[in-house]
Amino acid sequence: MKTNSTITARVSCVQKNLFTLLPCDDNGVVNSDEEINGKLKGKFYNLGLEPPVVGDYVKVITNEYGDALIDEVLPRKTSFKRPNRSGHSEAFVKNLLEETIVANFDYVFIVTSLNQNYNENRIARYVSITLNTGAKPVVVLSKADLCDDVELKVEITKAICDKADVFAISSLTGYGLEQLKPYLQKDKTIAFVGSSGVGKSTLLNTLNGSELMKVSNIRDEDGKGRHTTTYRQLFRLESGVWVMDTPGLREIGVLDMEEGIDETFSDVVALFDSCKFNDCTHTNEPGCAVLAALKDGTLSEERWETYQQLHQENEWGKAKMMQIAKFTREYQKNRYSGWNV
Repeated sequence: MKTNSTITARVSCVQKNLFTLLPCDDNGVVNSDEEINGKLKGKFYNLGLEPPVVGDYVKVITNEYGDALIDEVLPRKTSFKRPNRSGHSEAFVKNLLEETIVANFDYVFIVTSLNQNYNENRIARYVSITLNTGAKPVVVLSKADLCDDVELKVEITKAICDKADVFAISSLTGYGLEQLKPYLQKDKTIAFVGSSGVGKSTLLNTLNGSELMKVSNIRDEDGKGRHTTTYRQLFRLESGVWVMDTPGLREIGVLDMEEGIDETFSDVVALFDSCKFNDCTHTNEPGCAVLAALKDGTLSEERWETYQQLHQENEWGKAKMMQIAKFTREYQKNRYSGWNV
């Protein structure tokens, strides 16, 4: 590799301030098994720029005698985000309400196990956020060997999330795994999300045909597991598909995503057009289609409450975003005037 040349690379791992990079060709396709280490150029800290994450494509200045320097993060096709809780403890101001977790994926495998972990609201939340990124959500109901009503759970999940593909599988017995093959295409990228102990690492090992990830047991009393994956990473399976495994996510932010919520809850949104009044609040108005559906059972209380909760979180997030934007403007205005944040 030419000294001090500028190349495109993809971020495969981030550990604190050190980035593992995979050189790419002009089309953004990783073209070798070579890995190089990279660090951020100073402008990321000086200007408060968001650093790259796993899956990002970056412009890199190579260095034959040391770590390469990441000069630029290229535009993201898709990204997963969650609330940023880091405050202002970094060397540069963390002025973002959201923290990007991973970027540039084609499919999102939402893995939830068919034991105590199965939760309709959580699945709907993941699907809503995935749809808002533009990626295709695929709900993978794992540990089918532990469930007595697999087909019922599949049908319930499809009814909840009609925009997602839904499959039940068992990594132990091999049940349903053939259904996932169409997504395992060379140079496509799949992001795996889900709580701890749902079988993400086991599924990855099974799909690859060899052990890639460590696996930990779950607790029998509550079906919960320890975090097996400790940091986000990108790696390639034998099939040539790229996968992103993330630590078990306890929460994912819901911000500026009305479209994704409404897509997931299209049955609820369809009721609004049947309300007698255009400005119906769906609380006590006569002729409200939502209240009628709740009364006759065609819409469950739980599904309606989940829809409302996600929209409330979204509105709260937008209000906080405006506060952060105001803070950022003030900071940029005063940063060279001795104002200490």
